Amino acid sequence: MTSDYLMEAENLSMWFPLKKRDRNGKRRYVKAVSDVSFGVHGGETLGIVGESGCGKSTLGRTMVKLLKPSGGNIYFERQDVTSWDERRFRPIRRHVQIMFQDPYASLNPRMTVGDIIAEPLDIQGMSGNKKIRLEKIVYLMEICGLDKSYITRYPHEFSGGQRQRIGIARALSVGPKLIFCDEPVSALDVSIQAQIINLLIDLKKSFGLSLVFISHDLSVVNHISDRVCVMYLGRVVETAEKTELFKNPLHPYTQGLLASIPEIGGDLPDKENLLEGEIPSPVNPPSGCPFNTRCKYAVRECHELVPELRNSGGEHYTACLLAGNNGGIA
Repeated sequence: MTSDYLMEAENLSMWFPLKKRDRNGKRRYVKAVSDVSFGVHGGETLGIVGESGCGKSTLGRTMVKLLKPSGGNIYFERQDVTSWDERRFRPIRRHVQIMFQDPYASLNPRMTVGDIIAEPLDIQGMSGNKKIRLEKIVYLMEICGLDKSYITRYPHEFSGGQRQRIGIARALSVGPKLIFCDEPVSALDVSIQAQIINLLIDLKKSFGLSLVFISHDLSVVNHISDRVCVMYLGRVVETAEKTELFKNPLHPYTQGLLASIPEIGGDLPDKENLLEGEIPSPVNPPSGCPFNTRCKYAVRECHELVPELRNSGGEHYTACLLAGNNGGIA
């Protein structure tokens, strides 16, 4: 455990058991997250990126204890909260909130906007009397760009962008220190995405928040993040400060992700496709490096050894046996 992290995962795993066993009667698992370690500093925005199915959303839900981890430890402000039950962890929920990907499914259709925003306040016993409760709701709506006249309306009366603003107001209501943003703009139009991203940036500055921004969109992550973790098949394969990662990606998977970013205007350069093939099944991941089935640099050791995150200089860490030792990779 590193004391300067606000929240930290240490060798965290989340495996989901399957009902059907293998031919030998052995239990099978969907290995969504395997042996992941990372931390979030106070006041920073950490981006977590990767292709769909890499385990990034499961990692976020496990960190906020919506899922019980299969292994490893979770620390918040140096406290090991891994084994805490819901009753004991409830006070921590005031400081660690989450925004969900689907703004349509994340709001209770039977509750008004006012009651949705105030629900965390009510649960934490922070509502105060009716007048104070109403003032808090109106304040949260206004700072999130919602007209206070919407307070008695229901979620079905709003657009996707407005619903996500309601989700932001709800997350802010209890004064959190850290918010996990699970693909918060992926279901929105591009113009609305920009509005929500800029709102999160402004709120982060105003309230001194830390954010964990989970996304598959590298351009969005580049805009909002201070530091980036890249995930592949349930593991973190590279992490670095944003500028360093985009300028000097060391892992072949990160290089492939960056090469796949579409460019607008002018003639598109011929980019080498570094991400050929399909992602292996998390039920039966490959032995050794999880990326070896799609990596053109893979050697025999890559099929035998699981690479650990190693310091590649400064705050740049890479889980690749060849990074820094092969001109084609480094």
